[in-house]
This record gives sequence, structure tokens and C-alpha cells, in this order.
Amino acid sequence: MQQAISVAFLRLVQIMDELREKCPWDKKQTIQTLRQLTIEETYELTDAITNQDWKGIREELGDILLHIVFYAKIGAEQKQFTLDEVINGVCEKLIFRHPHIYGDVKVTGEEDVKRNWEKLKIKEGKKSVLSGVPKSLPATVKAMRLQEKAKQVGFEWENKEQVWDKVEEEKEELFVAIASGNKNDMEDELGDVFFSLINFARFLQIDAENALERTNKKFIQRFTKMEEAAAQTGKALDNMSLDEMDALWNIVKRS
Repeated sequence: MQQAISVAFLRLVQIMDELREKCPWDKKQTIQTLRQLTIEETYELTDAITNQDWKGIREELGDILLHIVFYAKIGAEQKQFTLDEVINGVCEKLIFRHPHIYGDVKVTGEEDVKRNWEKLKIKEGKKSVLSGVPKSLPATVKAMRLQEKAKQVGFEWENKEQVWDKVEEEKEELFVAIASGNKNDMEDELGDVFFSLINFARFLQIDAENALERTNKKFIQRFTKMEEAAAQTGKALDNMSLDEMDALWNIVKRS
């Protein structure tokens, strides 16, 4: 098994070397030009995961692995780092951050592992437990990661009921801001409601980002079918009343 993986990986490295040398498109790529493509490939992977499309997941993982090898190739050309330094670097990090496997530290479960992980990152020179959360992460994912990291130092509610009380509290503050008519206050308080709901989702052990994306997909599917149903009656949605559209929506939803 390991030998097969080694052969396949070396095959990819060789192909990357050949493409970088011979292909006009591959030769001109830089870390800057690859950046957006890498983001796109990552989102394609998340789509495949949301759809539980195992064939798609396999394909997208291959694309991301290609990008990793591509960046390492450019890094070596720029005399910044090599592929083996990338691989050995993450191996050393994993060994250091898993002293319960490679050392004599005792843990009782995954929460102990997470807490130790954050403590070790501080030892590595991180100034805050919140460091390492990319600034460019989508807001929903970022909120989830911030909350999870804060939890590792004990900044956490005891149960989901307390979290829901916080949601209700933030909702009331939003209504006060709405009554004031101050757009800035409304945006702040709505953000607090979102943040609290994401926290509640975390207590339910639900991925808030994935939950919202599932709803997005469901809305697209139902709305598209509603457009098709309207067309079958010889009408377009913009020529229908809200009551007519609502009736179509309910038919689609039931089906």
C-alpha cells in the first residue's frame, strides 16, 4: 500500500517537473496566479463534500494535491523551500503537537487533545489562541473557528440552553437597534445574532456553514422547479402575484 502511494506521488512530481519545463501555461504560473485557482479548487472540494460525492471528492483532492506540488516546485525554483522540506515540516509539527502519541502526555479524550494543541501552538510563538485563523476565511467559517479556539482556554458556555438564551438576548438588542433606525447599530446587532446562532449550531455539533449551504442548494432546487411549474402554465414569475408564487412554492415543497 505504502509503496503504491510512493510510486503514485513520485509520478505526480515527475509530471509536474515536465509540465513546468515544457508547457507554456504551466511555465508562466506564479504563486500569485495560482492563488485564486487554489481557492476555487478548495470550494469545489467543499461542494463535493456537501453533496457526499465521493468520486468528486477524490477528483478534487487530486487537484489540491497538484497545487501543493506546484507551489513546492515554484518554491524550489525561487530557492525558498523544497517539497521534502514541506513534507518533513508538517511531519515534525504533527509529532510535536501529538505528545500523547509520540511522548508521555496522557489524554482522556479529543477535548484534551485540542487543548494541548492550542497550548503547544503558544509555545511555538503564537501570541494568541486566536492566531492562525486566516483573515480571509468566509465569515461563517471564521466564527466557527474563533469559537472553537476560545473554547480551548475555557471561554465557553456550559450548555446549549445558555447559548440559546444568548441568541434571544442578541435578538432583543437587534430589535432595539431596528427601532432606533441606526443602520450601523443594526448591522452590529445582526452580526451578533449570526455569531450566537453559529455558536448554537456548534453546541448541536452541526457545521453552520454546511447547514446554510444545504439550505442554499434546497432553495435553488425549489425555486428552479417553481420557475418550471410557472412556465408550464404559460406564465413567468414576474407576471405572477405573490400569492400565486407562494402557492407554487408550496406545491414544489410538498413534492
